[in-house]
Amino acid sequence: MLEADVLELKANVNKPAIGTVIEASLDKGRGYVTKILVQNGTLHIGDPIVAGSHSGKVKAMFNEKGKKVKTAGPSTPVLVLGLSGAPQAGEKFKVYETEQEGRQIAVKRAQIEREQANRASKRISLDEIGRRLALGTFKELNLIVKGDVDGSIEALSDSLIKLSVEKIQVNVIHKAVGQIVESDVLLASASDAIIIGFQVRPSPNARSLAEKEGVQIRSYSIIYEAIEEVKMAMEGMLEPTKQENILGMAEVRETYKISKIGTIAGCLVTEGKFFRSSHIRVIRDGIVVFPTKERAHGEISSLKRFKEDVKEIRNGLECGITIKNFNDIREGDYIEAYEIVEIKTKLE
Repeated sequence: MLEADVLELKANVNKPAIGTVIEASLDKGRGYVTKILVQNGTLHIGDPIVAGSHSGKVKAMFNEKGKKVKTAGPSTPVLVLGLSGAPQAGEKFKVYETEQEGRQIAVKRAQIEREQANRASKRISLDEIGRRLALGTFKELNLIVKGDVDGSIEALSDSLIKLSVEKIQVNVIHKAVGQIVESDVLLASASDAIIIGFQVRPSPNARSLAEKEGVQIRSYSIIYEAIEEVKMAMEGMLEPTKQENILGMAEVRETYKISKIGTIAGCLVTEGKFFRSSHIRVIRDGIVVFPTKERAHGEISSLKRFKEDVKEIRNGLECGITIKNFNDIREGDYIEAYEIVEIKTKLE
């Protein structure tokens, strides 16, 4: 080995390690485990380490074969135990002189992340407010996503955000690896959010607090099921589409004016059926003369077959119809009966 290489190797042994987080997850027996790649320096057992907004002391390291190691040099991937949480893939890690220094830096980073998230959400709402007001009614669905592996959380969060449509915005206001805890429930309560747990469950205290605060916690083991249930929840938030169905048509053959009652139209049902509860419109020479623009729907005040009040009249039968708040009905007019049906809106 050349002398320069030896000197460089000795320098790396004494240099504090820095590198990149490959993946982080929550292990039931070992707690938070983080796969990292050391890029410079050497990582030792007991080193105070900071990755993203999480800090801790290296309690144990394992190489790619699962064997315990005491040190990890440059270009060495290792599995590390000891961090306080699960940093996101791609975060940089660094070893500091003391655990207290590392903890202070992690706390500051967490505070900056929260402030940036708050500013981002406010900016979105301000930028979007004009467009959303133009659309009319719009709603937001806030979600908190917790899971066992950072990669799964990212995939699930991205899929949920992509469900957003013009009238419903899906916001993942917080996502993290780990058990669902009380702080998650408090955030959900303050933000009117639903907590989505993927391969994780709430702590007993978090479950009790959720029941008290009325926060919904949904747990899943399959990403597809989580996406489908959120999609169904969004469909329930959408305003239903109103569709008009024509029920029947009646031709006015004669009219009778009776004091205290008004004008009675003697009609023959030429198509479909008439129901006492049907909405109606009066058509004269192809033009709707009732209801007017000021009134949404016309209503039947009485429907008779001979002298008997009836609930419906079928095609081919004669009947007498009086219309609420309308007496200017004439022979040759047509009365159209229809209903308004609400159809549940589906997401494409």
